[in-house]
Amino acid sequence: MLVVMQAHAKEEAIRAVCDKIEALGYRAHSIPGAERTAIGITGNRGEIEPGTLEEMPGVQEVIRVTKPYKLVSRDMKAENTVVSFPGTDATFGGPGLAIVAGPCAIESREQAFAVAERVHRAGAQFFRGGAYKPRTSPYAFQGLGEEALQIMADIRDQFGLKIVTEAIDNESLELLEEYADVVQIGARNMQNFSLLKRAGRSRKPVLLKRGMSATLEEFLMAAEYVMSEGNYNVILCERGVRTFADHTRNTLDLSLIPAVQRLSHLPIVVDPSHGTGKRNKVTPLSRAAVAVGADGLLIEVHCDPDKALSDGMQSLYPEQFEELMSQVRQIAPVVKRTVPGIGEHATTAASVRSRA
Repeated sequence: MLVVMQAHAKEEAIRAVCDKIEALGYRAHSIPGAERTAIGITGNRGEIEPGTLEEMPGVQEVIRVTKPYKLVSRDMKAENTVVSFPGTDATFGGPGLAIVAGPCAIESREQAFAVAERVHRAGAQFFRGGAYKPRTSPYAFQGLGEEALQIMADIRDQFGLKIVTEAIDNESLELLEEYADVVQIGARNMQNFSLLKRAGRSRKPVLLKRGMSATLEEFLMAAEYVMSEGNYNVILCERGVRTFADHTRNTLDLSLIPAVQRLSHLPIVVDPSHGTGKRNKVTPLSRAAVAVGADGLLIEVHCDPDKALSDGMQSLYPEQFEELMSQVRQIAPVVKRTVPGIGEHATTAASVRSRA
């Protein structure tokens, strides 16, 4: 069920409706919009008598939501969600494309800072790097753990980049909350429902990657798990699915972008690095992702990919990332988006540090 409040409903009226919903034994999710506040109701196994709520002050109407996902739906919120960060103009879902770049894994302080300096100078606003790596082989590099998180925190202090990194279980998520700006839930954990619920109780925005064989509805339902626990700052990410194709590691499904945007208000970004697994395909599919309307890109960059401890074959050299950014800047205005200019973000970050 969805309770739509009147355009000028007072905060007391909204609170009263939420209290009533919770008194009935359900959970209320109040999500303000540009023109109205909508209150989603979860936890109800059957119909709620609309008259119970329709007659309350400030209520415009009560709508039955037929989709299995409720909070992520445009029925709940018609306008796009924008995930923003205090003290910066970087957003997911705003007019500017969110550019997230960095190595697959943090291997050392020197490696991480070398990559951070280059992607920062090229215009990235977010730095990605794995502290915990869920690998197919138990003998592969598993990440540096908290040491990597501390390195990324120092990168944020030095360059002003926001940090995006993956939680692989409840324990790592708890530690990530001390260091990261965005908690990533990887493809392997898209249906790890206990982890999704824990992420939903976090105060950090959650970047949720699509599972390797997940349908659109399964993807949105995973986001619903996070939002049902009260965390409404969710960013979706298409990173390719497994098909019969052998010319690419995964098949990047760019048709998912307009499909999600039709059904959901959540921002969605594209990871062409994992989506292809091959360096020479990353830039072309980045161009395509921007053209199809994605809210941002996740790009893997490494200064010496041949020696990378994880996913070197899909990591761009810094100069290739700079060229990618140059091409994206030419496409973005066509779809009414912006991208920071070369050195523009660096100047902003430097001025912030000088005032600190």
